Amino acid sequence: MCPLWVHVGHVHCLAAAAAIRAGIRFEIQVPVWSGTVSLPTLGVAELGTGRQFSVAVARGHDGVVELGDGNSWVRTADDDRRWHPLRSAVSWAQDRCFPVRLDDADPYRGLYEPQLPHRLTALEVESWRTALEQAWTLLVTHVPAVAETLPESLESIVPAPAVPFRLPSASTGEAFGSAIISYSEDPAALAEALVHEVHHIRLGGLQHLTHLHEDDARERFYAPWRDDPRPIGGVIHGIYAFFGVTAFWRALARDEPENPRACFEFALWRTQTWRTLQAVSGDDVLTTAGRRFLRGIAAELAPWQDDPIAAEARKWANHAMADHYVGWRLRHLRPAPETVAELVGAWRAGRRWTGHIPADRQPTPVPDGTWPDARLDLIRLRMRENGASTLSSDGSAVPGATPADIAFVGGRLQEAIDGYRAELVADPDNSAALAGLAVALSSWTTGPASRALMHHPELVRAVHRELRSDSDASLEAVAGWLGRSVH
Repeated sequence: MCPLWVHVGHVHCLAAAAAIRAGIRFEIQVPVWSGTVSLPTLGVAELGTGRQFSVAVARGHDGVVELGDGNSWVRTADDDRRWHPLRSAVSWAQDRCFPVRLDDADPYRGLYEPQLPHRLTALEVESWRTALEQAWTLLVTHVPAVAETLPESLESIVPAPAVPFRLPSASTGEAFGSAIISYSEDPAALAEALVHEVHHIRLGGLQHLTHLHEDDARERFYAPWRDDPRPIGGVIHGIYAFFGVTAFWRALARDEPENPRACFEFALWRTQTWRTLQAVSGDDVLTTAGRRFLRGIAAELAPWQDDPIAAEARKWANHAMADHYVGWRLRHLRPAPETVAELVGAWRAGRRWTGHIPADRQPTPVPDGTWPDARLDLIRLRMRENGASTLSSDGSAVPGATPADIAFVGGRLQEAIDGYRAELVADPDNSAALAGLAVALSSWTTGPASRALMHHPELVRAVHRELRSDSDASLEAVAGWLGRSVH
């Protein structure tokens, strides 16, 4: 933990950077953390003071900038090896330029706590430049209107390490123009991340000017791009970001109709974004500006629901949507205890339940089980070129993926169902296995068990938990009985 004066002192570093950019004479004290001083947007100096926290002087005069403690000075010049300027990436496509800083030095470049500089190697910098050039080319080619706004919205990328099979990214409305993005060699995935974060950044800027909703921190909405319930502010941000993501994949799918990944992502996000928008567009806490904002998105997004899309991509998008929603219900919805008690009593009395399932209660942010979301990663492997062979060779490397998951995405439904059944015998509370069984069964049959697992999985599990001591109360038996009782 840094002392408070180090955090406050960073304002001095901001002032020094502004003075340097303005070319004015200045002298100011700045904090030193583990021998380093970071000047935002410029670079980092190694002073080597030997203490964890100390104070140095930054001064500028006649075009010379120095940082030091009076005995040793570091100059912000290329010939001083103790000065490490921020590197940049400048991408060109069709005479359009996208310059961006690669910020690996600023202690406040992250989202949560300050961190020391972690410099990219020369090879890593070149890899980032190549990846950004390829992503920029895709954006200029397929979504030129989005590309036109990108240089005005994104000035700084905080490089994060690559994550297998995924590309995490993040931004905040308190840091306009900056985003944290993981490295990827996949140009389309990186282009998607750029579009996603630019939409967050733009909306964050807008929300400094107007309110789209009243204050409401209740985590009450299902957001298909998150594994937890979200407040309305987070949902609106997600709608706008995935509206942009949908536009990118729609354009790529239109221009490359034989691209299975583009068709899948478009089919997935056009539906998920539209459903979420419909769920919140009439909410009472929206302001007039918020309703107008969502209507504007809806006017563009609605016609896209009718765009033709390949049947295979649509099928796997539907599987992915159902899988995530069933998993979310299992982990974040709690059935009414009195309803569970009535169902348990009816089961043990050997009669059909004739009650009514009440409306869903407000979700809880405390999850009942984990969610690796491995099947979505596997589906994306299948949606690549040569997807079947890629799934076969790389599927087992997907974090959290089980043999049943690989069988399901590989189209071997009976093998997948048997695998999920075995996983649930070992752990009846396994949310991922229960959701997998629900989706696999619904692909195999439309019987009452699959119906109950798809529409009321949290109720099936809650009742089964109470009946596990009964020899005849297998999970599928309970689901089948419940499915014959409710619709």
